[in-house]
Amino acid sequence: MNSKHKRDAGILLHITSLPSPYGIGDLGRNAYAVADWMEKADIRLWQLLPLNPTGFGNSPYAPRSTFAGNELLIDLESLMHEGFLSSEDLLSLPSFPDDRVHFQLVQERKLPLLKKAARTFLAAKKDKEDAFLCFCNEQAFWLDDYALFMVLYETYHDARWFSQWPESFAKRDKNVLREFCEEHKSEISIWKVLQYFFALQWDAFKQYVNAKRIQLVGDVPIFVAADSADTWSNIHLFKTDDEGHFSAVSGVPPDIFSATGQLWGNPVYDWKVLEAEGYQWWIKRLERLFAMIDILRVDHFRGFDAYYEIPAGDKTAERGKWIDVDGKSFFKKVRDHFGSVPIIAEDLGLMTDSVEALRDDNGFPGMKILQFGFSKDEKGRSNYYDDFLPHNWQENFVAYTGTHDNNTTLGWFKSLDVQDKEMVLTYLDCKENEVLRKMIRTLMLSCARTAIIPMQDLLEKDEEARMNYPSTCNDVNWSWRATAEEFTDEIAHELAHLVAISARNGLLGN
Repeated sequence: MNSKHKRDAGILLHITSLPSPYGIGDLGRNAYAVADWMEKADIRLWQLLPLNPTGFGNSPYAPRSTFAGNELLIDLESLMHEGFLSSEDLLSLPSFPDDRVHFQLVQERKLPLLKKAARTFLAAKKDKEDAFLCFCNEQAFWLDDYALFMVLYETYHDARWFSQWPESFAKRDKNVLREFCEEHKSEISIWKVLQYFFALQWDAFKQYVNAKRIQLVGDVPIFVAADSADTWSNIHLFKTDDEGHFSAVSGVPPDIFSATGQLWGNPVYDWKVLEAEGYQWWIKRLERLFAMIDILRVDHFRGFDAYYEIPAGDKTAERGKWIDVDGKSFFKKVRDHFGSVPIIAEDLGLMTDSVEALRDDNGFPGMKILQFGFSKDEKGRSNYYDDFLPHNWQENFVAYTGTHDNNTTLGWFKSLDVQDKEMVLTYLDCKENEVLRKMIRTLMLSCARTAIIPMQDLLEKDEEARMNYPSTCNDVNWSWRATAEEFTDEIAHELAHLVAISARNGLLGN
């Protein structure tokens, strides 16, 4: 992505959406099989959603920790082969649906087996003890607090730490925490072992994928969840009132789509404190991410230039205001520490000249969404939105048919009214039954350096396969899964042909 002429193609497919007999996509044999399939399709980028343990609503963008790996992605079969589980343990699991993740059922049935494997490991770690202790020491910055947080989280039955935990725990009384840690030493160790399992399996998976010349594209939300180990262990990095409660939350202002704006509810950073500490928390966060992935998509990139701050307790986003951030100082610190960083800037939504300058001055590619090219203007009239149509794209962008927050392309087209459908057909010069393939072909042949296609679009999925409905919390969000049978040779060969004719095999410029 850093070479001027290098062109790549990728697929957007989260780990949870992979085939698996255990209710949720994981780092087992099917993940490796999908990597083999991508190699056959001559794909060079595999884009994922955030890999962290999810909280209420199962959103990877509101995790329990921005440093930890999602324990539910751990492969049970590998643990069995290592002797930490038995075949009977795996046979005890129910038959899970193969087209959806039933998160609660997976949590109730898989997590106990993971903990059993961790206890077996702790009872007989011996030859693995040095490696485990080394992992714990290397990751102590976040691991100690995360493991303790999860034991407290279970102790208080998912109660919000900032409003429902006893004050001594919420405000991290050292003596009380020390006593709790001593009393719950084994439970805390189990959560550390689970992170060790995840790290080992992820490292092996990444090595396998990279060996096939496929790079992993990760994702990081700029904000963290209120109910997370991140806020609990670093409350001073967030804006609070005199009593230590969050004083402001994030969102976006009212616009033509919403008269009251969007109230996201994430606590906002105290950037003055972050700067005074040399942005060390963010540096540690990025170190962790770049150890796990090759390229990083930064969600809500404009928040590094200015973010929309809403008084805590407000029911809408109407009383919010924009707060400037010294993004130049931040990214200079990042460059000083890492050198050049492979970042994709999610620059959708309300953009300003200063946000674009921050993106361009750092050499970060932005994003283009082909679906957005066909829209209505403020008076509700059909309108070709040139910024998102390929004839106006520039090279330094990552282009998508749609993202995890959009409808599938087929579902999107079916939802359009007659006038808007005609606008799409005219632009693409095709018939209705050709729209999906023509959209993908147009994307691949565009001048954008990178083209990424959601797996749902390659599989010609309708709206039922949509990954997320923004600003909603339901059992459908984040739950879509592909079956093993859907990764066909026919689709791989068709995709490889598109990669060839669009010169997106990642070879030019090397």
